Amino acid sequence: MKLDSSKYPLLALVDEPAQLRQLPQPQLGKLSDELRDYLLNSVSQSSGHLASGLGTVELTVALHYVYNTPEDRLIWDVGHQAYPHKILTGRRDAMHTIRQKDGLHPFPFREESEYDTFSVGHSSTSISAALGMSIAAQKEGKGRKTVAVIGDGAITAGMAFEAMNHAGDIKSDMLIILNDNEMSISENVGALNNHFARILSGSFYTNIREGSKKILSGVPTVKELASRMEEHLKGMVIPGTFFEELGLNYIGPIDGHDVNMLVDTLRNMRNLKGPQILHIKTQKGKGYKPAEADPIGYHGVPKFDPSVHSLPKSKPGAPTFSKVFGDWLCDMAAQDPKLMAITPAMREGSGMVRFSKEFPEQYFDVAIAEQHAVTLGAGFACEGLKPVVAIYSSFLQRAYDQLIHDVALQNLPVLFAIDRAGIVGADGETHQGAYDLSFMRCIPNMIIMAPSDTNECRQMLYTGYQCNQPVAVRYPRGSAGDSDVQTQMQAYEIGKGNVIRKGEKVAILSFGTLLHNAKQAAENLNTTLVDMRFVKPLDEALLVELSKTHDRFVCLEDNAIAGGAGSAVMEFLGSQGIQTPVTLFGIPDEFIKHGTQDEMHAEMGLCANSIEQRINALL
Repeated sequence: MKLDSSKYPLLALVDEPAQLRQLPQPQLGKLSDELRDYLLNSVSQSSGHLASGLGTVELTVALHYVYNTPEDRLIWDVGHQAYPHKILTGRRDAMHTIRQKDGLHPFPFREESEYDTFSVGHSSTSISAALGMSIAAQKEGKGRKTVAVIGDGAITAGMAFEAMNHAGDIKSDMLIILNDNEMSISENVGALNNHFARILSGSFYTNIREGSKKILSGVPTVKELASRMEEHLKGMVIPGTFFEELGLNYIGPIDGHDVNMLVDTLRNMRNLKGPQILHIKTQKGKGYKPAEADPIGYHGVPKFDPSVHSLPKSKPGAPTFSKVFGDWLCDMAAQDPKLMAITPAMREGSGMVRFSKEFPEQYFDVAIAEQHAVTLGAGFACEGLKPVVAIYSSFLQRAYDQLIHDVALQNLPVLFAIDRAGIVGADGETHQGAYDLSFMRCIPNMIIMAPSDTNECRQMLYTGYQCNQPVAVRYPRGSAGDSDVQTQMQAYEIGKGNVIRKGEKVAILSFGTLLHNAKQAAENLNTTLVDMRFVKPLDEALLVELSKTHDRFVCLEDNAIAGGAGSAVMEFLGSQGIQTPVTLFGIPDEFIKHGTQDEMHAEMGLCANSIEQRINALL
């Protein structure tokens, strides 16, 4: 999409950062305005992440103006903030393709651009990566600089503190920019965030500041001294003390929307020795009033009209799995005050907004701290409470040790509601929930369920809640099936599948929502179709029975073929000496790129027509 140079005269001059660095500094404010307007209009036409990028416009301009990118390394954390970076680094005219199949990647991605020095999707990795790069630069000895931008709540994760602790110890030259917008995807939570806000607004600091001004008013030369004393006092009590105890030289906070102040500060800091941290204050959604007022709602947006000042309402349709989970959570908590719901900063995405309001004493948002979320649940379970951990499939990967060591090893009754399992769509490789069946199936004591539709999901959540051991219910983004969600809750028999249709020769064993894609094949080819429901334990009796009357099994799952549910079937049949051939349909051994769920399923041969053609070829 060609840029309108009459509307964006300065932005039209910048195809890459080298051209940005040719502009006089006084023009950077106007360039920032154009960049913000272009970002708003671009995302409104393509959909994507909006509010975070609106808040990092001036910072992006200043960083590329001061630093010699891509030779100097710039890492964004989290990647939601990087849309302005993409615009300034040669991808401006392709922004309308972002998050679409074969279009721009939704996050910084090394394969896409040399300016994307580290691929990111999950949070809190930037400081570790930047430290590695800065040590490498020091060994190279050519003066290359390294900058990590950490914001949108990413600093609440333990990994960020592990990296800062190490950086402060070895004193490598690097700059960490804390983009403090008081937001992640949801509101920031936690003691550190509260500490920042409390100190800057607290009566101790405020009273001394205001009292000094009153005492010294009318003395011009002393008023200037008082102003400087105020800054020194601020430096003694605000978060700088915390960071400096870790060995980082702290500067700030400064206005993250004053591009000239940012440029001047970054220039001053560029050649400082040792690890530096610059604390900037920004506003998520800056420059677009609806996004400023509702940064959560405008974090990720569909296509919309910026002049309307509201997002289009989604059309009524089948309830999503996330909504079904949220409704079940409220219904269950109304029956059981021991239910404790935990989320690692994904209240909206996991469907927990209603629950957080109706049951605030049973709701725990632990910030971006997946490891802590899982072990917090283990602690609850030790004391007889009933924890439910709502977590995305790709985020659970970050807490694998805790899942094994703190929950399964102790056989604690923690229920995992695993959202975004399977193919997630536009967020791409970093967010595909392709591995949870594989990495959970090998863990002793785990029960693993995969519902085929939203009603089955509700009943499985209830089933898992009754179990006295670790249970995972994994379900995809969006909705599936056309069954009504039953209000009454009924527990399923553990490890029992459901034969949907009896046929001949081939038995399709479906694990999860791809069941609906297999119905066409089952009808047209007269095959048996089974909703297996349980990945662990398998319905072994049913498998033995079906092996006597069918020539082949086809296992269908929205998970990696390697080590997944189909592998479990093959392992069982092999252990019993059963010779029935098994064909596995699932996610291949590769990282799946971004595109809609339907597009990616079609590409992998998991849409209805492809399933029918592939089974027909076997016959």
